[in-house]
Amino acid sequence: QVELVESGGGLVQPGESLRLSCAVSRGSSRHYVRGWFRQTPGKEREFVAALIFVTTEGSPFYADSVKGRFTISRDDDQNTVYLQMNNLKPEDTAVYYCGAGDGNYHRPNEYDYWGQGTQVTVSS
Repeated sequence: QVELVESGGGLVQPGESLRLSCAVSRGSSRHYVRGWFRQTPGKEREFVAALIFVTTEGSPFYADSVKGRFTISRDDDQNTVYLQMNNLKPEDTAVYYCGAGDGNYHRPNEYDYWGQGTQVTVSS
């Protein structure tokens, strides 16, 4: 059993930044894919960014809505994946979830484990 724990959410103003963390707090995640998704009330979980652990560099993928503003990265020593979010917009407001899996990186139903989520609110 793998447990993922997200942290780093909060309330910020438009244009500001946040960095989310996703740590493996229990078990060992040897999954092929580590991704970030977000969800707002009444909507489906939406893909944000993912790393494919093909090589030591990984292969970042991003949703069009966050390209150029968000960056996904990894720290293998800490077994942690980060999401650096810059120039945040009100439409980025959501609960952000990290996941681990071995399937298609942009399909939430192909992830095996999820964290509990962290709220990001962008408002002036």
